[in-house]
Amino acid sequence: MKTGTLTPHITDAEWEVMRVVWANHHVTSKEVISILEDKMNWKATTIKTLLGRLVEKGALSTEQEGKKFIYTARVAEEDTVRNYTGDIFNRICNKDIGHVIGEIIKDNILSFNDIRYLEEILEKKKTSAVEEVSCRCLPRQCQCNLHQHGK
Repeated sequence: MKTGTLTPHITDAEWEVMRVVWANHHVTSKEVISILEDKMNWKATTIKTLLGRLVEKGALSTEQEGKKFIYTARVAEEDTVRNYTGDIFNRICNKDIGHVIGEIIKDNILSFNDIRYLEEILEKKKTSAVEEVSCRCLPRQCQCNLHQHGK
């Protein structure tokens, strides 16, 4: 599996397929279909189309074994998740990132290990924390107080 390479844009539907491949490492289209047909209420042709798109995008590789095609991820799940979250945070004002992270934490179930991990990260983050996060948005692109005057 390639890591550190540019991760292609993966749609929500393709993400479902990738989760199956990441969880199973090497899968046939038949296996992906059996997992997603019921969960997503998709037809086999839809799933095969998604697999084909992911191969075209370089997210999956495929090799033929007899009549079967075996699919393997070419992008790491961790890298893909990191790019996805980075993309989300690039779309919002820097001043809102802490609040968004807090809301994500508040809205999801976490284990004690998750909480310990987050506490460790936050403790380390204190060494490089700033009094106030600077806004890098264009004027009138966000609602922070830096851009409220001059409306």
